[in-house]
Amino acid sequence: MLKIRLAIFASGAGSNALNILRHFENNAHIEVAFLMTNRQESPLVLAAKTIAAPILVFDNEHVSDGEFLMDVCAEHKVDYVILAGYLRLIPKEFILNFKEKIINIHPSLLPNFGGKGMYGDNVHLAVLAAKAKNSGISIHFVDENFDEGRMLAQFYCQIEEEETLPSLKKKIQYLEHTYFPVVIEQTILNQTHA
Repeated sequence: MLKIRLAIFASGAGSNALNILRHFENNAHIEVAFLMTNRQESPLVLAAKTIAAPILVFDNEHVSDGEFLMDVCAEHKVDYVILAGYLRLIPKEFILNFKEKIINIHPSLLPNFGGKGMYGDNVHLAVLAAKAKNSGISIHFVDENFDEGRMLAQFYCQIEEEETLPSLKKKIQYLEHTYFPVVIEQTILNQTHA
């Protein structure tokens, strides 16, 4: 049986990308075709020697070209694209080509603390500055607008009065690593076996 193939796009440290890769290593239905980063100095590049999936590195000019991305995905027979801390705008033609097949994770409870410029520490600092009582993660399909695609799942954590940036980041990363791969798997299997 042919497996459903994922491309994972990452810009940051890559911990979510590697966690997803490990989750699907021996999966009967889903496999990772490649991990892609737009940062040559990404820890993913260093991890390339220890993981089975290829790591592709493209500059920002290439990743801004929807046709180029579609060609790379077609060459690797990609069915779904996973954004795991990917900080580049996805070209519109690429989104339309993979309608409801691009899944993103955002480190807040959307629609709060989402949109342009809201990523990584920017999100957590905004949450802390707003004295929010809780935060969490949002997993959603990607559409043409930042952080506005159809919601798949949200998971919460409480914010303590003495919460700091490092402690909040740790809580959010725990939620990401625990739930993102599971939601990806459930979403894909529900769509393909519906």
